[in-house]
Amino acid sequence: MGLWRYAARRLVQIAGLFYVILTVLFIVFRLAPGDPVERMVDPSMDPEDAEVLMAQLGLDRPVGVQYLYYLKNFVSGDMGISFHYGEPVAEIIADRLPNTVLLFTSSTILAAVVGVLLGKRASWSKGRSTDTVLTFSALATHTVFLPWLALLLIWLFAYRLGWFPITGMVSEDVWLDPGATWWTRAVDVAHHMVLPLASLFLIQFGTFLLVMRSSMLETLKEDYILTARAKGLPERVIRNHHAAPNAALPVLTTIGLSLAFSINGGAITETVFTWPGIGRELVLAVSQNDYPLAQASFLLIAAVVLLANLVVDLLYAVLDPRIRY
Repeated sequence: MGLWRYAARRLVQIAGLFYVILTVLFIVFRLAPGDPVERMVDPSMDPEDAEVLMAQLGLDRPVGVQYLYYLKNFVSGDMGISFHYGEPVAEIIADRLPNTVLLFTSSTILAAVVGVLLGKRASWSKGRSTDTVLTFSALATHTVFLPWLALLLIWLFAYRLGWFPITGMVSEDVWLDPGATWWTRAVDVAHHMVLPLASLFLIQFGTFLLVMRSSMLETLKEDYILTARAKGLPERVIRNHHAAPNAALPVLTTIGLSLAFSINGGAITETVFTWPGIGRELVLAVSQNDYPLAQASFLLIAAVVLLANLVVDLLYAVLDPRIRY
C-alpha cells in the first residue's frame, strides 16, 4: 500500500472517529448537571423572561432537534454563541488559541531539545555517575505534582523574590501605554511566561530524556553500530551521526503527541498562572455549563490529536526508509 493511499484511508478513519467524538460530546454535556440559564441570569428574573432566554439559546427545542442543528452549524463552521461571554465561540477560541500555542509549543520544543541532548549523554555514560544523576533528575521532575510545582515557583520567585509577575500574561501599564514599542510588549510577555514555561519544562523534559536514553541503548546494540566501531570511527561520530538519528524516531512520536495535547492548554497550568489560553477557558466553560464553548474546545483538542497521530505516522515513513505502508 502506497503512502498516499494509507494517508487517505487514515483520514477516512479519523473522520468517522471524529463524528463519534462529536456525538458523544453533545450527549455528555446535555447529561451534565446544572442549568446554564441559572448561571446567566439574575435569580429574581421572571420565569417568562427565562423561557425567552432559553428559546434564544435554542435550549427549549427537543434534544434531537438540538443535535441536528448542532451538526448543521458545525458543518457550516458556526460553533455557536458562548453562554457565558455572549460572543461567538469561534472568536473566543481564535483569541485564546495563540496564547496556548505560544506557551506550550515553546515549552515542548525546549524540553525536547534538552531532553534529547541529555538522554543521548546519559545513554553514552550508562552505569556511571552522569547517567545516574540525569536519570534520577528526569524521574524526579517527571513525577512531581504539577500544581504543587507551579505554586512553589510562584511562592519562591514571584512572591518571595519578586523576580516575576505572579499571574497573567501581560502588564496593563505596558499594553495600555500608546508609546510602548512591540519589543517592549514582547519582553513583557516573555517576562510573564518564565514561570509557567519553567514549570512545564521541568515536568516534560524528563519524558524526552528517558525515551531518548532507552532508545539510544537499544540502538547501540544494532549491528551497524558494531560495524562502525570495527571501522575505527570516532565514538563522537558514532554517537551523533549513526546512533542518535535512528534513536530519535521514538522521540518524534512523543514530541508530536505532546504538541497535540498542548492545545488543551494544560488546564491546571493555565488556571494556576491565570494564563489566558484554551485550557483555562475550557475549565471555565465546563464549570459554567457553557455548552458551545466547552464542546468547541474539546473538538479542537480531538481534531489536533487525531491529525497529529497521522502526521507522526507519515513522518516515520519519511525519516525511516525501512518503514513502508
